[in-house]
Amino acid sequence: MSVCSRFHWLVNLNSAVVFVSISYIQQSVARNLGFLIPFVSGLMAMITIHMVRGEMIYKPKRCNISLLTTFGVILSALKMRCVRQRYLGTAVPSWLDHAKEHHGGHYSETQVEGTKSLARLFPLFTFQILYRTCIMQIPSGYYLQTMNSNLHFGGFLLPVAAMNVISIVPLLILVPILECINSWLFSSKDTGHSPTIYIGHLSAALSVVAAGFSEMHRKRFPQVEQTLSEELFLVSSMPCFHLAPQYILLGVAEALVTPSCSLLSFWLVPAGMRGISMHFLALFNGAGCFVGALIVQTAHAGTQGSWFPHLLHEGKLERFFFFLASLMMVNTLGFWAIAHRYNNLHEDCTNGIRGSFPGEKLLKHEKAIKHYSSVLERSPILSPVEKT
Repeated sequence: MSVCSRFHWLVNLNSAVVFVSISYIQQSVARNLGFLIPFVSGLMAMITIHMVRGEMIYKPKRCNISLLTTFGVILSALKMRCVRQRYLGTAVPSWLDHAKEHHGGHYSETQVEGTKSLARLFPLFTFQILYRTCIMQIPSGYYLQTMNSNLHFGGFLLPVAAMNVISIVPLLILVPILECINSWLFSSKDTGHSPTIYIGHLSAALSVVAAGFSEMHRKRFPQVEQTLSEELFLVSSMPCFHLAPQYILLGVAEALVTPSCSLLSFWLVPAGMRGISMHFLALFNGAGCFVGALIVQTAHAGTQGSWFPHLLHEGKLERFFFFLASLMMVNTLGFWAIAHRYNNLHEDCTNGIRGSFPGEKLLKHEKAIKHYSSVLERSPILSPVEKT
């Protein structure tokens, strides 16, 4: 739990430094230098890792379930399910159980139970798609608003990406506090990390609503000239800090959702499935970016460009934000309806799934035999014949 929170905290601390320094260099000093700095940093990181590779700690190889095995279990279960429904008609507790060897499949109980635990997380992953679409409004819709607002502050021209620091600051403050709160929530018998997730989803929806009202507020200000990257633009005279509430709400959402989702994806599956579970979480987060681009393209085509015009002051960007907020509210209610599945699932995973693996049962059986033999060896009452 601490690793998830602290890793996320350090990543965002690094992001805050990048958004202030590199974005300023790229916008006000030299654009190409802004690309050169990340390249050199990445190159130095790879060289450093290569130099210290002998000092790295490698865990002993375990029996991990590969991604191909996971897809194989799903395909085998679907195939055997169709066959059994057509010819046999026998029922099993879960449709994935059709892939087990004693049900006619080709996979062991360990592999099938691991896949079942991963399948339980798919609804959680699915509801992250629209949430990630809202998060991606920072480098898209929110940046459009910021570029078309007054970036001058005390005679200094702020870089557009510097507004992202406002969304990172509440995250840097809340993550250490939430780590303590989540420790209590996750150790409770009746609660888990799902409350923090749907509260974060609600915060993301409120952020997009705030963006809609901020856009309406921004267009009431008269236009002024502003130079960005040696190009002259007509922008609203509204100070860019009026957009701070929507950034803050989205930062709160990230502090609540991302560490909890990472922890649930890691904890609620067997040890051999944790890598695949984290990969699926990243896959669905990436899908949210593509869904966001699809929604923008559909809205642009459906409104004939009125929501995303060439001159933002003449458009109706606030309607897109309100539309996205309505979708996010439905998404939040949908996740709230299924959140109870992830409250006590960690107990089922540890007590049910892991305890049902044949290898673990065999290990417990061997320990019982050794304990019984040691009792017989120490017992002075039984005769050698009785021990035999």
